[in-house]
Amino acid sequence: MASVVGRAAASSQGGAPLDEVVVQRFYERMRAVAPAALGAIERDRAGDPGRAFGDTACGRLVRSLDHDGVRALGMWVHHWCMRFYDDDTRAALRLLREIAGRAALGWTADEIHWMLRESEHAGPTAGARFTLPLAAAGELAPVSPPWAGTVLPRQPGPVERD
Repeated sequence: MASVVGRAAASSQGGAPLDEVVVQRFYERMRAVAPAALGAIERDRAGDPGRAFGDTACGRLVRSLDHDGVRALGMWVHHWCMRFYDDDTRAALRLLREIAGRAALGWTADEIHWMLRESEHAGPTAGARFTLPLAAAGELAPVSPPWAGTVLPRQPGPVERD
């Protein structure tokens, strides 16, 4: 797993790499929800696509998880969709959109950073590649400019001449 973590943590796109320990924890959390997620997606893929989300296996899975679990599930389904986008991913994409539509899940900057890197590597054929990371990023506080809180001296106005 170290080689996978190393690839995920590094970036050829620039920016600071993610700490490998942090990324390893992401994979551990995702592995914890993966079997249930895969089973739910498979049941929904075989079921009626017109059912309300809450009545689907994926909907029941989401209801059974706390915020940390839903974030791990979102990261796993995001990762799965990016890797297997050419398969029948309708049920997974529905799950991804449903998680993206949930507010106040407590996304961290590192989780979003990881998903964005996954999205960059997926390429443009994966149309929903930014759905979850951008929705999650909406939960983060806006970044303050480096001069925030600094008292700037007033500049003298233009001198009027008669």
